[in-house]
Amino acid sequence: MSATSGSAASAPPATAATSQPPSIPQGPLVQGYEVVIGFETHAQLSTASKIFSRASTAFGAEPNTQACAVDLALPGTLPVMNKGAVERAIRFGLAVGAHVAERSVFARKNYFYPDLPKGYQISQFEIPVVQGGQVEFFLDGDKRAVRLVRAHLEEDAGKSLHEDFVGQTGIDLNRAGTPLLEIVTEPDMRSSLEAVAYARELHRLVTWIGICDGNMQEGSFRCDANVSVRKPGAALGTRREIKNLNSFKFMQQAIDFEVRWQIEQIEDGHAIEQATVLFDPATGETRAMRTKEDAADYRYFPDPDLPPLVIARDWVDTVRADMPELPHVLRARLASEHGLSEYDAAILTQSKSMARYFLDAVAAGGQPKLVCNWITGELSRRLNAQEIEVDASSVDAATLAALVRRIADGTVSNNAARQVFEALWTGEGTDVDAVIEAKGLRQMNDSSALETIIDEVIAANTKSVEEFRQGKDKAFNALVGQVMKASRGKANPSQVNELLRKKLG
Repeated sequence: MSATSGSAASAPPATAATSQPPSIPQGPLVQGYEVVIGFETHAQLSTASKIFSRASTAFGAEPNTQACAVDLALPGTLPVMNKGAVERAIRFGLAVGAHVAERSVFARKNYFYPDLPKGYQISQFEIPVVQGGQVEFFLDGDKRAVRLVRAHLEEDAGKSLHEDFVGQTGIDLNRAGTPLLEIVTEPDMRSSLEAVAYARELHRLVTWIGICDGNMQEGSFRCDANVSVRKPGAALGTRREIKNLNSFKFMQQAIDFEVRWQIEQIEDGHAIEQATVLFDPATGETRAMRTKEDAADYRYFPDPDLPPLVIARDWVDTVRADMPELPHVLRARLASEHGLSEYDAAILTQSKSMARYFLDAVAAGGQPKLVCNWITGELSRRLNAQEIEVDASSVDAATLAALVRRIADGTVSNNAARQVFEALWTGEGTDVDAVIEAKGLRQMNDSSALETIIDEVIAANTKSVEEFRQGKDKAFNALVGQVMKASRGKANPSQVNELLRKKLG
């Protein structure tokens, strides 16, 4: 039994009214079936201590060295709420436009498993702290929105260790009591691509507002996907929950396999049974772990050791005042102040560091659209190839701005600028102008020198000249190419075009 609660289909309704849901377009059909996906995500909150004790949440300690009496559920111990965990939940609620409940309640979720010392998990059920809201993102240039049912606070369980024991299982309770925010969506997603885009945006948001470090390898951001299929217009199908997806790549693979498997089962005349499944990256397949429980199986009841969580409005206002500029707000500002498209602004706000890099480059004199093109193009390609973040870039924002200025003023062409960038990235040079001079990449802008070259090209290519005058545009491109070749790529292309058309009449 895993330490999770609810699902997109089974979570209890939030008590506060949510905004009118947007219309959800039908997704692409797979073999005549519509895919329906909901998500439950466990974001480990970035507190230094656990949700109900003072034990450390630091990752990587020796097993059972960070589990105190409260975490071990020793007799006579009582949980005490971590204020920092509540504050992070408030921050998330504000970020997604949700209702932050003035009063929420903790419950005991009863089940028995070796890594759960109390025999129950403290979670929230009927009245969660965050109710409603939505997450917006872009997919293939189109804006999408996934509605949230709720986000509730709970404690994590310990961890069962199998790999170091022959025929036995070890229990590490260091993680027991670590604060989690479980974020539950409506079943709004219609493809694995959309599901991954949502998960990426949620990951970006929780790290942006500083409530979670987002480390998927360490289990700080874990996703469960509830997947079902149905014929268009039919009632929702029976879902199977894919547990603990800690990689965006595996997330897509797991959902795609599960969709194909469910369709094959239905086509063969078998009914889908509600179940919890695991994804095996080695085989690329999901396998059933157990039948899926519903809320009634957990026998929820209010925890008698914890009073209701009461959040005063002035506390919410204080958290709101301390919030960073949210990604969607910054996207709108980049579009309005710098003339960027909504899509370009979304790319630049993938992370705080990427947004800061862009703003620093513009502040250093870089033309916004050119800076954006270089960040989303050449710079991102290099970062992805080396699997590093923009903070580790070999070319800082001020240097990129200097390069962009030289493109804008005609000193170098785009092709030459790529050579300059290569030299800067590899450490061959550190100053843009010095690299341009050292490599002889300065663009030829002297009209008289260009006219001489163009006259020679026209004289040597009479056939192309005649074809152009007969209306063949390809002939003009061929002449431009000859001029660029004769100038060793240094001629200003726009100037070449202008002068060549003028001479050809």
